[in-house]
Amino acid sequence: MSKETDRRLLLIGQEDNCLIVCAPLAAGETVLVEGQSVTLPHAIAIGHKLARSALHTGDKVVRYGAIIGSATRPIAQGEHIHTHNLASDYLPTYTLEEGQSYVHH
Repeated sequence: MSKETDRRLLLIGQEDNCLIVCAPLAAGETVLVEGQSVTLPHAIAIGHKLARSALHTGDKVVRYGAIIGSATRPIAQGEHIHTHNLASDYLPTYTLEEGQSYVHH
């Protein structure tokens, strides 16, 4: 079976389970993901992510070799990965004291 992937989808690291969109993809367009044809229900912008393989709820999403979040629901191979199905695993490295703000006076 062919593992060919559309050249508009970029795999950064072999451990990544998502691909980066390198050119705008239109709704209704069919792309090849690891040898599987996937028809996109929605347009996907440059820089967004597609699932390299199917993910289950709670699976970690790995991009650039680092965990970036957890799937909040099942994600099919070739499906758009974004805030509608991904919860960030980033933790803040700072806290603001009560009454502080980001604005400097």
